[in-house]
Amino acid sequence: MDLKEIQNLIKFVANSGVAEVKLEMDDVKITIRTTLEGNVTETTYVQQLPAQAQLPQAVAPQTAPAVVNVTSEVSAPAEDSKFITIKSPIIGTFYRKPSPDKPVFTEVGSTIAKGDVLCVIEAMKLFNEIESEVSGKIVKILVDDMSPVEFDQPLFLVDPS
Repeated sequence: MDLKEIQNLIKFVANSGVAEVKLEMDDVKITIRTTLEGNVTETTYVQQLPAQAQLPQAVAPQTAPAVVNVTSEVSAPAEDSKFITIKSPIIGTFYRKPSPDKPVFTEVGSTIAKGDVLCVIEAMKLFNEIESEVSGKIVKILVDDMSPVEFDQPLFLVDPS
């Protein structure tokens, strides 16, 4: 859907007297809300783009006053750039304990050494111990116990200093 079609849709909705119109296509979702008391039209245009793509420039139609908001799923730079992220090497279920009656492998604030077991990830009925490749202090545990994890999903933040 190009900008001209969106502008025509906004004009049509503004002139029809309809309070709200929603249109969803493959990668575009458009919601147009009009206020019936005045001539104010509020338009929200959301287009999901890859994180590295540039945002399209949107132009409001000239016949009907409108507000066009363009948003995108853009990942923000990591606030914790001084920390090392330990990521999941496999897909599976994340466990903080070796078994339900045992204590957790590590807590926030714990000091870890290279080779220490941090967690267990169950994949296809096999329990894989995930060992630390760095030494430091656990700053944050990014995954809840017994939750599914994906390959390369961040699990822990470690302060190496």
